[in-house]
Amino acid sequence: MVVSLNCDMGESYGHWRFGDDAGIMPSVDCANIACGFHAGDPMTMLRTVELALREGKRIGAHPSLPDREGFGRREMRLSPDELRSAFIYQIGALAGFARAAGTSLNHVKPHGTIYGMAARDIALATAMAEAAKTFDLPLFGMAGTLHEQAATAVGAQFVGEFFADLTYSAAGELIIPRSHSAVDIAKAAARLERALRERKVEAVDGTVLDISFQTVCIHSDPPNARDVAAAMRRVLDAVQR
Repeated sequence: MVVSLNCDMGESYGHWRFGDDAGIMPSVDCANIACGFHAGDPMTMLRTVELALREGKRIGAHPSLPDREGFGRREMRLSPDELRSAFIYQIGALAGFARAAGTSLNHVKPHGTIYGMAARDIALATAMAEAAKTFDLPLFGMAGTLHEQAATAVGAQFVGEFFADLTYSAAGELIIPRSHSAVDIAKAAARLERALRERKVEAVDGTVLDISFQTVCIHSDPPNARDVAAAMRRVLDAVQR
């Protein structure tokens, strides 16, 4: 299986412009588009869908906790039913914009803090997987965690992710900053190349973790995101040539 490159995009809101979507889009295979709860608004959603479509990219929903002020990066206490409903609402909204543009959704990729919370809580993971299953869409998540367990249990297709521009704890959890500084491109490229060749990543304490993945995620908010995307594309193409 060829490993794809995906990026979280469409995270502007109103007059607030966020992320270099136009500069990043040519380098990626899949655009995970914000659905309004952590970022994005109707016009941003439609414009990002149209940009992805013009570039020939696959489109995924990027639902979040209802935390626009915190950009979806603060923990919130939602019941599984509330989370499932919030995800169905967001996925459905983006599916409508995709249909208006003459295309359809490819996957669901949870955003931010709920991604980490659901890796530790089977009820939350199940709610996410059930929302994806409602639309018969694959769920992007971390292989070997409750993401995968929940997707398997509800019969949703699962796609494992590796994060090229984030670091991992010794327990295999993602270390998600509240805001992204510039990515060290050389380190990220080396991390990705090792992951592709060996299926291993070094945690922040030096522990070497085994990883399984079919897609690589990067983010649109680092100040050098366009260069990161281009560099990760080069690594993927070189290793998979």
